[in-house]
Amino acid sequence: MQRRVGFAVIAIPLALAVVWYGGVILAGLVAVIAVLGTNELFGLAERQGIRPSRTLGMMTAVAIPVFTYLVVTNAATRSFVSDAWPYAAAGWLIVVLTWALAARAPQERPLSAVGTLLLAAAYTSALPAFLLAIRHGRHLERSWAGASLVFFPLVVTWVCDSAAMFAGRAVGGPKLAPVVSPGKTRAGGVAGVIGGLLVAPLFGTFIFPRVGLTPPLWQLLVVAGVLGVIGQVGHLAESLFKREAGVKDSSQLIPGHGGVLDRFDSLYFVVPTAAGLYRIFGMV
Repeated sequence: MQRRVGFAVIAIPLALAVVWYGGVILAGLVAVIAVLGTNELFGLAERQGIRPSRTLGMMTAVAIPVFTYLVVTNAATRSFVSDAWPYAAAGWLIVVLTWALAARAPQERPLSAVGTLLLAAAYTSALPAFLLAIRHGRHLERSWAGASLVFFPLVVTWVCDSAAMFAGRAVGGPKLAPVVSPGKTRAGGVAGVIGGLLVAPLFGTFIFPRVGLTPPLWQLLVVAGVLGVIGQVGHLAESLFKREAGVKDSSQLIPGHGGVLDRFDSLYFVVPTAAGLYRIFGMV
């Protein structure tokens, strides 16, 4: 816990500054997160004898956030990509399959290697890139409004995780998913959702009005409630991969937190869900 708090004291202000500034710096941070997450996902696969192409994986991990940023912030790029993206995706898939044909014999599990590459592109690269759509959907660089829209789902997730952990330890009871995550309880899951819901009135009263945002409280409660549930699903999904690989943490990169997959497991589900709900409610 001390290491977790110590890391948070440094990481949260830095993250807030980068999100507030936005632009290329934020896109670069998302690309770094995508690269690190892809590397850890490949590590889980390699423990089972599956060897995806790290070169293709890392190039894709960088490219998706960069192109997402260009699409969100540049009208000309957005117009071009709206027509060209199916062909680019098909071309990328052909490259991946050609690599598998040239580099992996049948006994080297080429199907699993290709599947891991596809999962990395969608899971550890495309999903976190939705953060750029939230930040720059309506707001330019150095915007507190854009930063607040990003931090609302982040804070909901952090509070949900903390509430679930403390309630699970204090109350105990039936397990939420004993095979995948033996430490999680149903009581903790409920407490996590309640904790996330409590963030909505705080942001609606003290944060959003100060930066010129006035979403109705009921919308914030809907967003917080959905994120409180979907974030826990994201955590369990990542735990499933770790159980298959036989490891507790995806890596030891972050003190007290494990790896990037361990830290962002809930956010992989939360960020695109928040972006979709924001769009439905006309907030981005």
